[in-house]
Amino acid sequence: MIINKIKIILVAAVAALTSLAGFTVTADAADIHSEMREITTMELVRDMGIGINLGNTMESAGDWIAQWGDGTVASYETAWGSPVITREMISGYAEEGFGVVRIPVAWSNMMGDNYTISEKYMQRVQELVSWTIESDMYAIINIHWDNGWVNTFPDNKDENMKRFTTMWEQICEGFKDYGDYLIFESQNEELGWNSIWNQWGGPDGKEDSYSLVNQINQKFVDVVRNSGGNNSKRHLLISGYNTSIDLTCDPLFEMPYDPENRCAVSVHYYTPSTFAILEEDADWGKMSSTWGTESEYAELNQQMDLMKTTFIDKGIPVIIGEYGCPKKNKEEESVRRFLSSVCKAAYDRQICPVLWDVTGLHYDRSTCKLTDPQLKELLMSIPEDKPADIKYDVNADGKFNLSDVVALQKWLVNAGTLSALEAADVSQDGKINVIDLAMMKDELMNL
Repeated sequence: MIINKIKIILVAAVAALTSLAGFTVTADAADIHSEMREITTMELVRDMGIGINLGNTMESAGDWIAQWGDGTVASYETAWGSPVITREMISGYAEEGFGVVRIPVAWSNMMGDNYTISEKYMQRVQELVSWTIESDMYAIINIHWDNGWVNTFPDNKDENMKRFTTMWEQICEGFKDYGDYLIFESQNEELGWNSIWNQWGGPDGKEDSYSLVNQINQKFVDVVRNSGGNNSKRHLLISGYNTSIDLTCDPLFEMPYDPENRCAVSVHYYTPSTFAILEEDADWGKMSSTWGTESEYAELNQQMDLMKTTFIDKGIPVIIGEYGCPKKNKEEESVRRFLSSVCKAAYDRQICPVLWDVTGLHYDRSTCKLTDPQLKELLMSIPEDKPADIKYDVNADGKFNLSDVVALQKWLVNAGTLSALEAADVSQDGKINVIDLAMMKDELMNL
């Protein structure tokens, strides 16, 4: 009797609050690709599952392409070995089990005066993004290496900031009506310059290099938020310092201010580089053909734990925009072990891992399937094997207590976020409202 009275009072009080505030308190699970859902970036990143890159395709670059190509978008798209991408190739990613496709882009290809992006190039990227979303996957687009102009930022900051701003203004305009299945990523991995600070050479210049990285990322957020349409609430991916885990976790790296609080951070994982990058010995290292020692597992877990404690535990979502390794001169089982281990270590810590792939590496663009069925089985079992969610644990801290009730109550009046939206649907009716809050309160009092 007392509990029922408390429930009635609680429902009435929260209903009154939401009515006064003008909020409609429901959460529909339907995918509406042209609209922006009331979903936190942490929830969105978790919904992605695991991903793959459309590598060496729209980011192919080089002056020789303009010189020897026929001037078409396809001449760039195929310059680094990719076939012309088809709808079937994109939908094949979804059929293989991926939830997000990262589409690196070199927007300077076919660029006109005053950094004007080619209309034909824009339309082709729009087509690829649309195919991705229509296949029920998320899409990430960025400014990638883009023939290396970002590397010259320290030498000509004002002009390069103008270029960066002008390009993002055009990208924002081209995609402003796309829903929240499209994510913008500020840049690839070039933010951070040895010409200012060499991490192996002492502290001189370190603050200056980090400061420039932070300025560029802040400019990105400001441009997107002021560009209109759905971009005012678009989820954004912030490039870490050279996308290095250690350097991005340095206190000098700052997440930009975002009035919408819809930013995640991007890092890459190619560690150890002797296995994950080298296909043969180099002057800086000896190529390794195997991976999987106790110390290598420990290094992987240390790096993933560092991202979790630095960002995830503080409410900042993380996407590993690239991880991977070549197959040439590598033990086949070590390739499987490395890729599946990195994927699982990230996913288990609520980080979205996005596999780096190019034509002929892990995904066959002719058959539209992963080339290694055993690798597919290992990767796709990872989201399915995630630890069971604790009932009503809406803040995803591994416990159900009063803090979850408070978090849900704040979310209902649009004054907070939830890390595990699905856990808040206590009544299992596909909506989240004051009834769920009352039921959660009732459950807590019965513990």
